[in-house]
Amino acid sequence: MEEIVSLCKRRGFIFQSNEIYGGLQGLYDYGPLGVELKNNLKSAWWKSIVYNRDDVEGLDTSILTHPDVLKYSGHEETFTDPLVDCKSCGLRFREDQIPDQCKGEELTEPRDFNMMFKTNVGPVTDDSSLAYLRPETAQQIYINFKNVLDSTSRSLPFGIAQIGKSFRNEITPRNFIFRVREFEQMELEFFVLPGDDDEWHKIWIDNRVNWWKEQGIPSDKLKLLTVTGDDLAHYSKSTVDIMYKFPHGEEELEGIANRTDFDLGSHTKNQNDLNISANVKENKDSNTRLAIQDENNNWIVPYVIEPSAGVDRGVLAVINEAYTVEDLGNDKKRTVLKLKKHLAPIKAAVIPLKRNNDDLVKLTHSIKSSLQQYQIGRVVVENTGNIGKSYRKHDEIGTPLCITVDFDTLENKTVTIRDRDTMEQKTISLDEVNKYFIDYFSDVKY
Repeated sequence: MEEIVSLCKRRGFIFQSNEIYGGLQGLYDYGPLGVELKNNLKSAWWKSIVYNRDDVEGLDTSILTHPDVLKYSGHEETFTDPLVDCKSCGLRFREDQIPDQCKGEELTEPRDFNMMFKTNVGPVTDDSSLAYLRPETAQQIYINFKNVLDSTSRSLPFGIAQIGKSFRNEITPRNFIFRVREFEQMELEFFVLPGDDDEWHKIWIDNRVNWWKEQGIPSDKLKLLTVTGDDLAHYSKSTVDIMYKFPHGEEELEGIANRTDFDLGSHTKNQNDLNISANVKENKDSNTRLAIQDENNNWIVPYVIEPSAGVDRGVLAVINEAYTVEDLGNDKKRTVLKLKKHLAPIKAAVIPLKRNNDDLVKLTHSIKSSLQQYQIGRVVVENTGNIGKSYRKHDEIGTPLCITVDFDTLENKTVTIRDRDTMEQKTISLDEVNKYFIDYFSDVKY
């Protein structure tokens, strides 16, 4: 983990947030390369979930959340962690995360700590203006169920997808970007007929495992864990977590839950008329029926299958898998980030052999602009004047291709293209560069 954290800061992937003022624990900023990697991962998810399917719509909802939403979802009552104080050092910890140095000290009895961030909307600060920063993206999807249904004329089964920020006041954020207080989620709420839910749950488990493999996570690093006992959420009929071996240990990468009709049933009006199977809080505040009619005009509250993944955990996983230190012999090593092509923050670096040669630099920028027009991803000019250091830098940040412009380019109209993973170099005609670039990324799969 220390090597990954060092690489992320040194090369501009991830920085400690508010660092010049001492930082804020559990908050991180994504730098020039990190934002590209993060956006590429989100784009891959969106393409897989929304573009490549015919049964999913997208959504982008507000972060500020009406308190009634989180009242009826159960978050106000149940979204808590057990908190204990160490009477020796005065610090507070989650009950299951007490550090070794405090385990022999006197601790307070655990008490519930609600992890939601409160705020106020408008100029008056009192209970009437209370709102929350959403602790998950899912609830805003449920309360928009009828809006999406009416505007798209969907029928079951269908899903609503969203990527967005969520906020949880973690007692002890830890392990770099694995557990933080402000994070992004990639969530799908897939609505199905009661009775079809078990089959769809299995389908989505397989779908999500395969997707992570396509992002570069090998099968032997993934394990399915069926959640049982007290770990199973009160609303869940069945939950399977995709577990991954992070640098700090095996933990959840994504969860796929069968949430039954709890969510729509919790937020709908006329609950007593809808034959809801889940145990829901009586709702007298909702003004909308969140249900769908079948062919016989009977009202059905759909069950929900929810694949939910954290973007930040995904970024950490793909960096961890891609991070490679190779022994080149003669006590030389090479650090290379072997990211999948579609995830690489920079797709190609165009490098002039000599930085102060106007003809080389001008041609380098021309090649860069020509490749950038295809919008496959970011293409950069690396004008350092040291070809060896340029190669090492782009190995370390995961750039798949380096294109060197040298004096042969001026005389013979050829360039040298170097592959990140094999370090093989080939000389091609300047006229063939665009085609080579397009063909190289043509097999990208999402």
